[in-house]
Amino acid sequence: MDDELIDISTSLKLQLGYGVGHILNDVCASLWFTYLLVFFHLVLEFNASQAGNLMLVGQIVDALSTPFVGYHSDRTDNSLSLRYGRRKLWHLFGTVCVLASFPFIFSECIGCSSTHKWAQMFYYSAFIMIFQIGWASVQISHLGLIPELSEDGHTRTHLTAVRYGFTVFSNLFVYVITWVVLRLTGDCDKQQVGPTDAWKFKNIVYIVLVIGVLATIVFHCMVHEKPYRRQEFLINNNNNGAHGDFLRKPLLYQIGGIYMSTRLTVNVAQVLVPLYLHRTLGLAARALAVVPLAMYLGSLTAAGVQRLAPRSFTRKFNYFIGAACAASGFIWIYFGSGSTYKNDFIYVVAVLIGFGGAIMLVTSLALTADLVGSRTEASAFVYGLMSFSDKLACGVAIAVIQLYAQEAESTYYRDALSWVCGGACMLGLTLTLLLPKLTSNALIADSSINNEEENVESPTNI
Repeated sequence: MDDELIDISTSLKLQLGYGVGHILNDVCASLWFTYLLVFFHLVLEFNASQAGNLMLVGQIVDALSTPFVGYHSDRTDNSLSLRYGRRKLWHLFGTVCVLASFPFIFSECIGCSSTHKWAQMFYYSAFIMIFQIGWASVQISHLGLIPELSEDGHTRTHLTAVRYGFTVFSNLFVYVITWVVLRLTGDCDKQQVGPTDAWKFKNIVYIVLVIGVLATIVFHCMVHEKPYRRQEFLINNNNNGAHGDFLRKPLLYQIGGIYMSTRLTVNVAQVLVPLYLHRTLGLAARALAVVPLAMYLGSLTAAGVQRLAPRSFTRKFNYFIGAACAASGFIWIYFGSGSTYKNDFIYVVAVLIGFGGAIMLVTSLALTADLVGSRTEASAFVYGLMSFSDKLACGVAIAVIQLYAQEAESTYYRDALSWVCGGACMLGLTLTLLLPKLTSNALIADSSINNEEENVESPTNI
């Protein structure tokens, strides 16, 4: 590590600056996963399959964009990137795309609100594609900074937990704003969401985007990307074949499976819970804000626990705790019934799912950072591959679920949550427990190096 590199563990300013750099993405993702199907199906009155297809379009574009952005983010080499930072440059590009497209997604079709729904899908798909390209650019460039800011595995885990803590705060903010807007503009304790609520979602989007823009400005002012030497850049990208090295590592695909399963658990639950509350439990509009809020209160607690966890806690142990909590929540959803469950215990279930999902996600991201190790010239590419699998899997899963939702019974979303999310949770746990008993140094070692003694001595075990 260069002498001028700031020690993250002692730099509160850098932690704060880095943490807020993903807030714009976080607030948009919260609205995207929690309320996109609600908005298109219940407010704009698209059928369930059409709403699911729109989300699938976004997930496919996001999946294709992430490895592309990751590859080119690693290889960006021009005078501006040398001065400003290649990761921050892609971050800025993505921010512009997000701001230029996202407000149109949660608004009625301008000049075409009375046309056929299939025609409107082309209109919304165009903005969704721009948004997802921008979202991927911000996500991958922000994740790609983690290995460059620190080479210590514990510090990377700490930085990942800080990042996730701000993600949780962002989601909490979205749900609080949603609850306030719904409460101030109608009887959200009795009425369910419907077509007359379109303008409410539009106002919610504008409020959260303002906060996201302010946070992005803070990030670009406070975080100064570590400059890279042009000669080293050319050597790394032309001679070492870092991207090809990673593609030949079996651990890349195993950790990719863990990350994909984790995202399936977290994201599909976030998408289906509002529909489960509306259709299966028949709860009013208030629940669509308060129950997701409870989920993220559980996530906030998990972020704090992860931040304070001692070094002796292994990756496998952390993931096991998270998976156990999340799985218990999905099992409770399957067997839960009655007024007491709907009015009281549903919040306990939400906290369990939020707490468990957060621990699983932070651990899977930490495993990815371990995989990258010191080879930061390919960090964005690796994160792009991870995101490719998770975005595609989530999009297909949601589209398939929505395809059969239109004529299904009221218990449909209960079963989908229990089996799809619960199954993904167990798959992620199985893949984690099957990881070889190696240290983080073993994960990041070049394929040509086999130093078992050094690996045994490292304190950061998987």
